[in-house]
Amino acid sequence: MRPLSITSRLTLFFSTASAAVLLAIGHLVGTLVEAHFESQDFSELESKVQLVRHALGKARTASDLEAVHRELSTALVGHGGLAVAVMSSDGNTLFATREAAFPPAFLERRTPDSKTAPLQTLTWTTSERPYRGVLTTAETSIPARPAETVAVALDIEPHHEFMSMFHGQLWLAIVAAVALISAFSWVAARRGLAPVRSMAKVAKGVSVRRLDERLPAESVPSELTELALAFNEMFARLEDSFRRLSDFSSDLAHELRTPISNLMTQAQVALSKSRSATEYRDVLYSSLEEYERLARMITDMLFLAKADNGLIVASRERIDLASEVRDLFGFYEAFAEEQQVELVLTGNGHATGDRLMVRRALSNLLSNAIRHTPVQGAVRVAIAQDADGQTRLTVENPGPTIPPEHLPRLFDRFYRVDASRQKASDGAGLGLAITRSIIEAHRGTIAVSSEHATTRFEIVLAEPAPVRARREARGT
Repeated sequence: MRPLSITSRLTLFFSTASAAVLLAIGHLVGTLVEAHFESQDFSELESKVQLVRHALGKARTASDLEAVHRELSTALVGHGGLAVAVMSSDGNTLFATREAAFPPAFLERRTPDSKTAPLQTLTWTTSERPYRGVLTTAETSIPARPAETVAVALDIEPHHEFMSMFHGQLWLAIVAAVALISAFSWVAARRGLAPVRSMAKVAKGVSVRRLDERLPAESVPSELTELALAFNEMFARLEDSFRRLSDFSSDLAHELRTPISNLMTQAQVALSKSRSATEYRDVLYSSLEEYERLARMITDMLFLAKADNGLIVASRERIDLASEVRDLFGFYEAFAEEQQVELVLTGNGHATGDRLMVRRALSNLLSNAIRHTPVQGAVRVAIAQDADGQTRLTVENPGPTIPPEHLPRLFDRFYRVDASRQKASDGAGLGLAITRSIIEAHRGTIAVSSEHATTRFEIVLAEPAPVRARREARGT
C-alpha cells in the first residue's frame, strides 16, 4: 500500500490536532455554561429559602402562620416554574405552591440540623420535566415549636433546552472549524512544499549534458537549505565524476591508439614485401614491446578498478621504510647515473601494511622524480616518525615548478602537465594514480606541492593502534 503524501500527512495531523483542541475547548465551554446555570439556580433557590425563613421568623403565634401563608403567596406571584413547600414536624403542609410536586424520596432526605449549614441541591424529573431543588429548615418565633421543613425547587426545563441547542450549535461550529482548518492546512502544506517540487523539477532536468544545474539554495526556506546544499554538492560531485570519466575515456582511447597504430603499421610494413627471417624477427620483437606496454597498461587499469571498488586488501606486516628506499635506490642506481641524478636518503621510520604494495608506490614516486630532475640534481627522500605513530615520507626533486592549477589533477589517470612530459615518459600516466590508490588503501594520505623550482610529494602513514601499542609495550 502506497504511503500517504506529505501534504496529506500534514493535513491529517493539523486536522486531528485542531479537532482535539476544539473538542476540548467545546467541552470546557459547555461545562462552564452548565456550571453558570447551576450557580444561577442555586442563587435563586438560596434567595427563596431566605424569603421563607424571613416570613416564618416573624410568626410569634399559631395564628400568625396564616399571615405567613398569605405573605408567601403574594411574594411568589409571577415566579413561574418555582415550587415551594413548608411542612411542620408532624407532616402537615403549612404552605405549598400550585407547582409543588416534590418526590417522596426528596422529602424523606435528612435536612441539615442548622440553618447555617450549606445548602445541597438535588436534581430530579417529574412528569418529564426536570427540577433542581434544596431541602432545609426554617424556625418560627413560636416558643417550643420545632423547626419547619422547607423545600424549594426550580423547573430547569428552559435551561436544558438552551443547553441542548447550545451544544448542537457548538458541535456544528466545531465541525465547520475543523473542515476549514483542514482546507487551510492542505493549502498551507501545498504552498509550503512548493520549494520541494521546484527542487524536484530541477533534479529531473539534470542529465549528462546538463550537469551544471544547481538548486537555488538562497531562495528556499531555511529548513530546506541544508537539503539544497547537499543536492548541489552531489551534482557537483557527479559533474566532476562525469568530467573525469569523459577525460579518462578520451585519454584511454588515445593511449591505446598509439601502440595499436604501431602494431598495425609494423604489420603492414612487414607484409608489404617479402623479408628475411631476421627482419621478421625484428618486427616481432618490436611488436612484443608494444604488447608488453599494452599488458602493463591493462594490468594497471585492473589494479585501479579494484581500488575504486575497495577490492584491494592490504596485508599487515611491519615495513622498514628506510630499508625499502635503500633497496629501490639500488634498483634505480643505473638509471640515476645515466640521468646524472644523485639519490639521498635521510631519517628512518616504520609503517604497517603490504610491503610489496608500499614498495610499488615508492618506486613510482622515485621513477617519476628521477625522470623530471635536471642534470646534476638530487632526489631527496626524508623519513620521519612522529610521537603519535604517524610516519611521514617525502620525495623531493628539483625541476620546473608545476602550475598550481595542475597540482590537484596530478593523481588523475593518464594526466600529464604538458606534451613534453608525455614524450619523455615511457609510462602510460598511471603511476601517480596507482600510488594514491595504494596509500589510501593503507588509510594514509598523499599530497603534492611545487614551488621555487622544487616538487615535493608527502606520504603520511599511521600505524593501527593495536600494532603501535604492542610495539610500545616491547619498547621498540
